[in-house]
Amino acid sequence: MAERSLRGSRLGALSMETDDNVVPSERRITTYLCPNGHSIELPFSVEADVPPTWECRCGGVAKLQGGGPEPEAKPVKPQRTHWDMLLERRSIPELEELLEERLTLLRESRGEKTKKKSA
Repeated sequence: MAERSLRGSRLGALSMETDDNVVPSERRITTYLCPNGHSIELPFSVEADVPPTWECRCGGVAKLQGGGPEPEAKPVKPQRTHWDMLLERRSIPELEELLEERLTLLRESRGEKTKKKSA
């Protein structure tokens, strides 16, 4: 029975095609220089767009040797705080009214006398 067993392969593990008659695309070696003195050489396809920066192994940002165009600065969205989001939903007078309602409920639950607001 061992001679007649089916042989299989895992999905996506290996291609059954051979590398015969396969021509790889042309490549160029691109060099990036890190501010810490590291040099990174990477192969890119001739047809590929080469990024102007590359992350170095030390965590720094290496720039393309020979200059190249500076990367466009992405617009930075201002960080919204909880207060900003609250003000999008309610106005200051509404918030003051809500605060008074909640404080009144809290005082009543404690058994305190409520202060009357003078108009």
